[in-house]
Amino acid sequence: MKKTLLATAIAGALGASAAAQAATVYDQDGTRLDVYGRIAMGIEGGGPEYDSNDNYQDNGAEFVDVYSRLGLRMSQEVTSDLTAFGRLEWRFDGDENTTDGGFNELRQSYLGLQSKQYGTFQAGNFDSFYSQFVSLPFDVYIFADSDLEFAGHSKQSRGDSIGYYTPDLSGFTAFLQAKHYTARGAADPSADSEVAAQGGVRYAQGPVTIGLGFVDDIEEGGGNGEMLYGLIGSYDFTDQFSVRLGYETRDDNANYVPSATGENGYDKVGLGGTFTTGPWAFTADYYRVDRDNLDDSNAWAAGAYYKVSSNFDVFAELADGDAPSVDSGTTLGDLTDNVYWLTGARYHF
Repeated sequence: MKKTLLATAIAGALGASAAAQAATVYDQDGTRLDVYGRIAMGIEGGGPEYDSNDNYQDNGAEFVDVYSRLGLRMSQEVTSDLTAFGRLEWRFDGDENTTDGGFNELRQSYLGLQSKQYGTFQAGNFDSFYSQFVSLPFDVYIFADSDLEFAGHSKQSRGDSIGYYTPDLSGFTAFLQAKHYTARGAADPSADSEVAAQGGVRYAQGPVTIGLGFVDDIEEGGGNGEMLYGLIGSYDFTDQFSVRLGYETRDDNANYVPSATGENGYDKVGLGGTFTTGPWAFTADYYRVDRDNLDDSNAWAAGAYYKVSSNFDVFAELADGDAPSVDSGTTLGDLTDNVYWLTGARYHF
């Protein structure tokens, strides 16, 4: 199955796009340096007119940067089996004239060792392994909305992290990661350092991909202090059509006090699919979220993507994180009131 075709056709496949377009600056005697990135701009609008506290918020259209970035990927062969590697990536505001250089986030910065026989170890600031090995099938959209999708890139990760994953073992890959939250220098003597662990296993063979994992979702990292579990997979019916199904759950914590937009325990089910034809790709996903202490919700997202060339693509996405139930009294206005939209273009290099 042409998983690479599906991954690059979907505009949300961030890592695959960068890898495909990277320019090799140096490659000699086992040492390699690649430069990659993208300039992405668009217009967004819509979404809720009122926040969770019923305060009005303008949801009019705005010209925005759509996660432009610049990165370096480095590697050097130590032995025939062992490779040392590093990665450095920044985000920048591509839509504005800024006075601070434009860079606003150090998105990735890590190093490690990779062995074909023993696996890969890395340390630093990188995407959550849970996101890379479990929830990845649903990471197909450009817009960022953690309340809609399953646990994403930054879940108990991005900084002060170490991780290990095995080589491919007849389709199976096991992973384990830990993020350290330090109390060093804290003025409060009762403050303690904490470690948030995550791990699991993924099976990827032929058209089938299934990931099972957990995250110790501690409050220090934005969780509620309970374990998060996920079982998420995808199936490629053809080279052009794939479906995905996932379930994620987190127990309720009676002592947790969520923020105004936060949630405690929940059960989330997601179902979606991707269809590609020529330069086109189309996606659609539905989520049902049952929350322990907040209202339940139905959510959906859809997107269309067109590759003008190997380096240039255009896109349009729609999403509603809390869609109303459809009954005899539901009007078109009810269904479209809070729909968020994003459209734009990206150049990859």
